[in-house]
Amino acid sequence: MTMRARGANAACRNAGSTPGSMVKEGYLFGLPLLVLGGVFYLLQWNIVAVVAVLLALFVFSFFRDPERVIPTEPGAVVSPGDGRVVVVTEEENAGRPGKRLSIFLAVWNVHVNRSPAAGTITKLEYRPGRFLAAMRERASMENEQNVFALSTEAGEIVFKQIAGLIARRVVSWKKPGDKVARGERIGLVRFGSRVDLWVPKEAEILVRTGESVKGGSSVLARWPAKASESKLNGLSKADADASLAATGKRS
Repeated sequence: MTMRARGANAACRNAGSTPGSMVKEGYLFGLPLLVLGGVFYLLQWNIVAVVAVLLALFVFSFFRDPERVIPTEPGAVVSPGDGRVVVVTEEENAGRPGKRLSIFLAVWNVHVNRSPAAGTITKLEYRPGRFLAAMRERASMENEQNVFALSTEAGEIVFKQIAGLIARRVVSWKKPGDKVARGERIGLVRFGSRVDLWVPKEAEILVRTGESVKGGSSVLARWPAKASESKLNGLSKADADASLAATGKRS
């Protein structure tokens, strides 16, 4: 990870988020605009004052951080962000067959990103890159991004924070080795962006292109954990079959 990425991540971990209200960074950008609006109003520059206040309201809206109801059903893989599903495609990752889902975040969407599943972040790689429009397919590979590898009970999944044409900074509040819960806040991207999620081929995709999703609450896929052999050793064949059937792996 570059010094730029480390600095950005550390800064935002310090900035943090006030759950259910707004990311603290929003005050750093919004309050000066409100103050300027007041100054312009006192100077009777009314049009400029209105513009400054409207910009402040936009910034506060952009950095909003609402609470979400996190699904509890086993195997649920939730959306890393708010927006519209623009890609669902088969794609290999490190030689493993799987599927990639891409979600476009417009400027009016919530931009706090969340972990798609519970697990441990085993890798976090910052990749410098271009700032193509986040709607474009090439953005997934060419744009600046943070790439997370997440080890879950079912196996490894990968998700990305991707900068867009206007969003010029990808920010993570986590680091390798951190344990995260499903739907837990992990960072944000400023101002309009894209998030990608890769799951193995065994996962059942539950959304289609064009659907709108919400970070932390919309279930994108189902991928239940496999029953371990050690847990099955003491079971009868019937009980073992029932346990495997419950995870989608019949004998």
